[in-house]
Formats: sequence, C-alpha cells, structure tokens
Amino acid sequence: MAAPEPRRGSPLPGRCAYFVERKKRFCKMIPAPGRRFCGEHGQQEQENDRKRIPCPLDPKHTVYEDQLQKHLKKCNSREKPKPVYFVQDINAGLKDVAEIPEKTVPISSLSKEELKNLIIKVKKASNGLELDLKEQILSHQALQEALNDPKNGESAFKHLKQQASILGNMEKLHLLGPGRCFVEFGAGRGKLSHWVDVALQNVENVQFLLVERATTRFKVDGKHKRRDSVFERLQVDIQHLCLSKLLLGL
Repeated sequence: MAAPEPRRGSPLPGRCAYFVERKKRFCKMIPAPGRRFCGEHGQQEQENDRKRIPCPLDPKHTVYEDQLQKHLKKCNSREKPKPVYFVQDINAGLKDVAEIPEKTVPISSLSKEELKNLIIKVKKASNGLELDLKEQILSHQALQEALNDPKNGESAFKHLKQQASILGNMEKLHLLGPGRCFVEFGAGRGKLSHWVDVALQNVENVQFLLVERATTRFKVDGKHKRRDSVFERLQVDIQHLCLSKLLLGL
C-alpha cells in the first residue's frame, strides 16, 4: 500500500489551515477573526470544544450540534412549500398496472430479429398518422450578428444556428407578436427565450416562463433591460408541472 503524499506548502494567508486530503490542498474558506480554521473545520482547534455533526438534511455539510434546530429552519436543503403549479406526477402518464410492461429493456440489447419485429409494430401503430414532415431550416435576423461573430466556437455556432431556425419557423407561423406568453421547457440558461426577446424588440405585453428542474448558473434571463417583457423562472420537473394552474394566475 502506497504511503500518503506529504502535505505541501502552507495555507493561503487569511484562509483555513485545514488540509483536505481528498483534494490534496488546504481549505480555501475564510475563518473567523482570530481563528485558524473555518466554521466547517472548526473542530480542529483544541480550544473549540463545540461539536459539529453532519446536517440531517444534507450530510455533505456539517453544523454545530448546539445550533442544529436553528440551522434546520434555514438550511438550503430543507423541504420548501410546494408552489401552486406543483401537482405530483401530473404528467407522469397512466399508472394502470395493466399498461406498465413487466420488463423493460434498452433497444440496444435487442437482436436483429427482435428489432425488426419492433419496427413492424411501430409502423403498424403509426399507420394513418400524418407523418409527412418537411425539414425547414430557416434563420432570423435577430441572430445574424452572433452567427457571424468569429469568437463563437463550433459548439456555440451549432446552438445559435438551431435557435435561429426555431425563431425563423416561429416567425413564419406568426407566433412572434404582442400579448404572448412563451414557455421554454428545459430552459437551462434561457438563451432561446433571450433570442425571442431580442427578436420582439419593441413589442409590448410579452411574458416568458422558463422551466428548468435543476439549479442553473450563468442565467441570461436576469440580464434583460426591456421593461415590456417579463421573465419568470420555475424550478420544477416537468413531470409535476400543472401549466393550467400557473397560466390561470397570469
């Protein structure tokens, strides 16, 4: 068994003196005045006899045992009241046991014969449906400057081209106009709504609902300066989103 690597250097000035073995570096948190360790690693100080325990709501962080009840009331991991538009499993599909297959397997695990039979079943089930979909790759002037910007790499250009085509198709269908509420599912940073807002320019009475279940960094919807458009972000899984209850309150 290899011996542990020796600790290198010393903590940065004004930073915690606790060495994090997993990261092979000193903690970068700022301790309280007169302390060598931050609150998370305060138990390292001999004069500090207060015990820290893992938070029962999220064991990834610790809390002073004598302040546990106070911490539980403000912990970011505590269960928050459900908003009016949250309805458990409203979009999860039917729960009839008879309609749930006993066993599900990935398509990649099927044999050629099984895959062939599956294709036949899908074609039979879709027979009579309107499947004549035409590919229409359009563009929109709102994104022309960004599309021509050489600073955008290949990945950024791919997304910009896709967003420009979406806006182009929306314009062709006369969906870009006043008095509209645009809902972006899986919004991420909110770039699509951003470009729709740019395309609308001076159009009045426009609202955007950005739905994303995960916490998102570097959001762009908070940087809009137009007062005529309203951006609202909903952190919820689409599985539990009751859109009708939400729109009734608009």
